Amino acid sequence: MQSRYVYRGSEKLRCGYTTGSCACAGAKACAEGLLSGSVPEQCVITLPNGETVTLEIKNIVRGENFVSCSVEKDGGDDPDVTSGLDIYSKVRLIPDSEKIFITGGEGVGVVTRKGLDQPVGEYAINSVPRKMIKSELLKTAEKYNYKGGFGVEIYVKGGEETAKKTYNPRMGIVGGISILGTTGIVEPMSNSAILDTMRAEASMLKSEGVENLVISMGNYSDSFIAENMNIPLEKTLKCSNFVGDALDMAVEYKFKSATVVGHIGKMAKLGAGIMNTHSSVADGRMEVIITCGLLAGADRETLLKIPECVTVDSALDILESAGVLQETVQVLSERINYHISQRVKGTIETGAVFFSYKHDIVKYII
Repeated sequence: MQSRYVYRGSEKLRCGYTTGSCACAGAKACAEGLLSGSVPEQCVITLPNGETVTLEIKNIVRGENFVSCSVEKDGGDDPDVTSGLDIYSKVRLIPDSEKIFITGGEGVGVVTRKGLDQPVGEYAINSVPRKMIKSELLKTAEKYNYKGGFGVEIYVKGGEETAKKTYNPRMGIVGGISILGTTGIVEPMSNSAILDTMRAEASMLKSEGVENLVISMGNYSDSFIAENMNIPLEKTLKCSNFVGDALDMAVEYKFKSATVVGHIGKMAKLGAGIMNTHSSVADGRMEVIITCGLLAGADRETLLKIPECVTVDSALDILESAGVLQETVQVLSERINYHISQRVKGTIETGAVFFSYKHDIVKYII
C-alpha cells in the first residue's frame, strides 16, 4: 500500500484509506477471484478523484459459489478508532441478473433515523463507497466478458463494539460501524470527517421535524441541556469547536432558529466573533473579558489582574470581587448575540445560552 502524506503545520503526517476504499478493494479482489480463478494479493482501485491506489488483500477464502477476503483499515496518522479493523467483502456471481446488489452483515450498522445518507432500514454503506464498488465490479466484469450480476456483502468483525466509540449510536446507526468516505483517503487531523458527521446529523434532525436547532458545544453543554432545558440530547447538534460551521448548517438546512449552548469558558470567544473555539485557532478569552469588564465599568486596577488568569472562571472571580460580574456578563451576552446573528446574516433567528458551574451566571440570550 502506497504511503501518502500531508503537512499539518510543520508536521508530516501519513494519510490512510477509508472504510469505503477497503470495502471496494476487497469486493473487486473477490470478483477477480470468481472470474479469473485467482484472487490477487493486491488490488488497484480508482478513487472518486480519478487517482488509483493499491491495497493489500488478506484472509482470502474460496467457497463453492463465493469468494471472501478482507482489507485492513489503516487510518494513517489520524486518531481513527476503526484503524486496524478488517473490512471484509464477500462476493457471489448472479449469472441471471445484470444488477449489483450491495448489503451489509456483521459489524456494519443499520440506519434507524431519517435524513442520513441511506434510508431507514438500510445498512450504513454510504453512497460514494457503493458507487466505487459498482464501478470496479463493472470494470472487472467487462475485463472478463461477464454479463451477469454480483451479490456483495460487507461485514466487519468487531465492528459492533468499535461503533460504541463513534457517533453512530447518537445518530441512530445501530449494530456496527459505517462504511464511509467521500474521497477514499483519510487525511490525518482533518476537520472534514467531523463536519461531514455534523452535516449528516443536521440533515437527520431536520428530516425528523426539528425546526429550532439547539447546538451543543460538548459534554458540559450536554449535561447542562439534559439537566436544565428539557430537550432530548438526540435532538441536538453537537458541534465541538465548530460553532460557525454549525450555524452555517442551520442556515443551509433552513431551521427556523439556532441556539448555541456552552460553558462560558468557550462561549467567551464568541464575544470576539471567534467561531472555531479550538485553542490552536485562537484564544482571546481574557481580551474579551477585559473589554466587557471595561464597558461594564470595571476600574483599571481590576482589569490589570485579568491577563494573569488561566481560566475564564478565575477572571470572573476578580470581577465578582469588584462588584461588576453581572454587568460584565450582560455586556458579554450582547457581544455573543451580535456575532452569532452576524454569522447567519439575519436569515434565521439566533440565541445562546452560557453558564458556569462556579458562578451564578446562567444567561439565556434569545
